Amino acid sequence: MTSYIARRVAQAIVVVIGVMILTFVLIHLVPGSAARAAMGVRANATRIAIFNTTYGLNKPLYAQFGDYVSGLLHGNLGISYTTQQPVSTLIAERLPGDILLLGVSTILAVAIAIPLGIYQAVRRNHLSDQLLDGISFTLYTMPDFFVAFLLIALLSVQLHVFPPEAPQATTVGGMLADPRALVLPIATLTVSNLAGYSRYMRSAAIDVLAEDFLRTARAKGLPERLVLSRHVLRNSILPIVTLIGLTFPNIVAGAVIAETVFNYQGMGLLFFQASTSHDYPVLLGTTLVIGAATVVGNLAADVAYGLLDPRIRHGNS
Repeated sequence: MTSYIARRVAQAIVVVIGVMILTFVLIHLVPGSAARAAMGVRANATRIAIFNTTYGLNKPLYAQFGDYVSGLLHGNLGISYTTQQPVSTLIAERLPGDILLLGVSTILAVAIAIPLGIYQAVRRNHLSDQLLDGISFTLYTMPDFFVAFLLIALLSVQLHVFPPEAPQATTVGGMLADPRALVLPIATLTVSNLAGYSRYMRSAAIDVLAEDFLRTARAKGLPERLVLSRHVLRNSILPIVTLIGLTFPNIVAGAVIAETVFNYQGMGLLFFQASTSHDYPVLLGTTLVIGAATVVGNLAADVAYGLLDPRIRHGNS
């Protein structure tokens, strides 16, 4: 297991470096001028030249990348063009809110999907399973922004139950002080992820229910409740562990949309605002953090899979 973790960490480092290089190149290939976006369309050529010289944008692309890597190695993610604040400060302010939003929504989605998937597997091809199947497919095909708009239209505009805007505080304590405003952003991500998790859980549980050891357990007189909890649940939950790591980029992408719709003060909204203003340092900093978190999430899922299933020997594969 130790050698496997070492190999995966080395691969993770290579992936993060690749993501950083690719993102840097793609961002600088996007049409538009960072100077125009930061200073406005009325900025003259002299001011634009000063801006480009100040931030090194007049240098060749490889020289700009060298400067960025040099600053990164010294813990400097750059200065935002629009707010003139260190990127590390902006990320540190927004990251706790993202952890709250993504953490709560993922936990809720998994907590609902696991018993729902097992129930559908046990009731396979019954009316209840077919109804839940139809609902799952419908939710699975819905874009995140459409789910958000539906929740706003129903629960905010029609029923006036929850506010249509997320808390405007940038700290976790400030957000938790207004829990009603957190409901719709969390519900959007929960609904978007629930369908996929429940589908995978249903498929895995159906496979486990066909195994011979379950017939043996039932033949020995083990109650159905214990069969489901001790055998079906423990063996079918393993794919969900891997799925969470693999779907982390989709969860983050959904967070960008949800935060933009609900004006949630997280990294997703920060990324969207930076993309519309060509704020290269903020785009690079947020992408680097999201890419590193994605790689870490996949690594944690692989390690957890090996720990949960002793039959898997990563070191021997």
